[in-house]
Amino acid sequence: MAYVVTEPCIKCKYTDCVEVCPVDCFREGANFLVIDPDECIDCTLCVPECPVNAIYAEDEVPQDQRDFIALNAELAATWPPILEKKEAPPDADSWRDVGDKRGQLQR
Repeated sequence: MAYVVTEPCIKCKYTDCVEVCPVDCFREGANFLVIDPDECIDCTLCVPECPVNAIYAEDEVPQDQRDFIALNAELAATWPPILEKKEAPPDADSWRDVGDKRGQLQR
């Protein structure tokens, strides 16, 4: 069972989670991160590091976010690894509490 990055990460893309990952399973897109399910070792270290609570164990992903399980696997296959923490986008804080951000995802 892998961990999954869900909708709250879109446009926020805080990378605190990347810094604690022992296996470098995060992949980076323009405005979103995903977890490579083949690399994730289920260590849970990333979960408390996410300031927008976007990371869940696969079997705990909220029902309305279940499509992000397949999306993480799909995008992880093509997006490059992110190996160290970076600055969040300048407007990240303004996107923190915004819902329904799927249309903002840049593939």
